[in-house]
Amino acid sequence: MGINVLGYQTTLRERIDFDGIGVHSGKRVSMSLSPAEADTGIIFNVTCPRTGDCRDIPATIDSIGATDLCTVLGAMDGPHIATVEHLMAALTALNVDNVIVEVDANEVPVMDGSSAAYVDAILEAGLVSLPAMRRYLLVKKAIRVDMGASWGEFVPYQGNRYEVEIDFDCPAIGRQTFCSDMSAEVFGKELARARTFGFMKDVERLWAAGFALGSSLENSVVIGDDNKVINAEGLRYTDEFVRHKTLDAIGDLALSGMPFIGCYRSYRGGHKLNSLVLQALLEDSEAYEIVETPNVVPARRRAEAQVAVYAGQPL
Repeated sequence: MGINVLGYQTTLRERIDFDGIGVHSGKRVSMSLSPAEADTGIIFNVTCPRTGDCRDIPATIDSIGATDLCTVLGAMDGPHIATVEHLMAALTALNVDNVIVEVDANEVPVMDGSSAAYVDAILEAGLVSLPAMRRYLLVKKAIRVDMGASWGEFVPYQGNRYEVEIDFDCPAIGRQTFCSDMSAEVFGKELARARTFGFMKDVERLWAAGFALGSSLENSVVIGDDNKVINAEGLRYTDEFVRHKTLDAIGDLALSGMPFIGCYRSYRGGHKLNSLVLQALLEDSEAYEIVETPNVVPARRRAEAQVAVYAGQPL
């Protein structure tokens, strides 16, 4: 799965089409991923199904509109796109820098509740390199955000690493930890198939609020009132819950607009905390530096950046 192309920016070799349902609306969604020029980034071209309005929404932290149940880009009272994290995780993990995502709804299709369908389609389509070097967000000092009993932080690290811990008062989940340097290979083997999860006791409340209308056992791991997983096939990983939380974090932090060189740690985190930590990092000009691919980084910091990038990203 090492599909990064020599440190240059990439885009898809060909267009990819998806059809599915929105996990919250329960309605059909058609989505396409198309190649884009260098320095385009990830752009969501969203057509509002209610008004017909069409708008380009950059996949950046400045576009975040809500982080309650999922990550939403754009204003909730206008064109917006929800549940972007699973797609964003696949794109950033597979080193896809530039894509136009066209969607005819306000949600990315949930597919099976993981990133697996996106990973498979991207690998099948393949990538091409573009005549521009990739940029990285180099973490230079620790940045931490506390939110009640939860916390998240960035710390300097020679690579791209995640250390995610969850702690649920539920025997089916309990306390789980996932720690790993991240690469396309690790994401594909260890995280991509981890599904979103929820509790049956919360379903009626969410339905009444207009959420989770498309949620089912086909796209979610569901824990019943007896604190047991009710999906007939069981879990894909014994610790699938923390793996999905790590997948979410990768997708949320991809809204920095570039891969980061550092370590992200969180305890009892979620979409809101992930976005707050990223925002705190970007608001402190002394906490990060934007560097280019190792062979074009200024000499005084080339060695450090080269070690970091080669440790965390397949070349």
